[in-house]
Amino acid sequence: MNVPLLELEKATIKFGGLTAVSELSLCVGDGELVGLIGPNGAGKTTAFNMITGVYRPTSGVIRFSGKDTLGIKPNSLAAAGIARTFQNIRLFRSLSVLDNIRVAARLHNGEGYFSALWRGKGWKTAEAETEKNALELLEIFNLTQQRDELAISLPYGDQRRLEIVRALATRPRLILLDEPAAGMNPSEKDDLMRLIRFVKERYNLAVLLVEHDMKVVMGICERIAVLEYGIKIAEGTPKEIQCHPKVIEAYLGVAATPIENAHA
Repeated sequence: MNVPLLELEKATIKFGGLTAVSELSLCVGDGELVGLIGPNGAGKTTAFNMITGVYRPTSGVIRFSGKDTLGIKPNSLAAAGIARTFQNIRLFRSLSVLDNIRVAARLHNGEGYFSALWRGKGWKTAEAETEKNALELLEIFNLTQQRDELAISLPYGDQRRLEIVRALATRPRLILLDEPAAGMNPSEKDDLMRLIRFVKERYNLAVLLVEHDMKVVMGICERIAVLEYGIKIAEGTPKEIQCHPKVIEAYLGVAATPIENAHA
């Protein structure tokens, strides 16, 4: 049996008397695109924060590539192959597009603080490789012309795209996308769906997607898990989830029609 790339086994986190996520079990395999959905406050972003080491689970286990991640810091998990984007865009707003990518690409250049201070041959070689990799990413994602522009000056859709590209610069095996379609118009959402598919196939990545827009979720995810009040209430294919009575009730308050047009 293949070991899942990411495995949550009864992962639970409590803040005082509040249980934000309760005994969440979820697996993501290599190259798989999985959605994690649920109404506002369901615990989706909290789950992301546990996976990336921002929050320490109160109980349960999270494994990445078969190894327990408990106590591992976010930067070490990033180096191990977990990258993420955020619900609210967190680019380095005062840096250029190119420098946003270069910062992320430096994660694997192997040069420390002293090397950067002395700027010797090793540092120069690593910097040249970092810039080369950053420029290749900008070329692939059609951002070369904006390379010297400040990240904050980009249109909203391009900022979202840049955040995904910056995550890719860390060479992940798993990328967590937290509401990437938030604030986008229908045309931008269509572009985003194509981008996510392209990223998954081009880089053979696993993707865990949190998203409220059901068109995006149903359109690209291979499997979907649903949270309500921190508890997983359903998991299955998009077709199964779309017609699942508990999911419909969680989103609409009634066991009625499929949720294909819901945007809760």
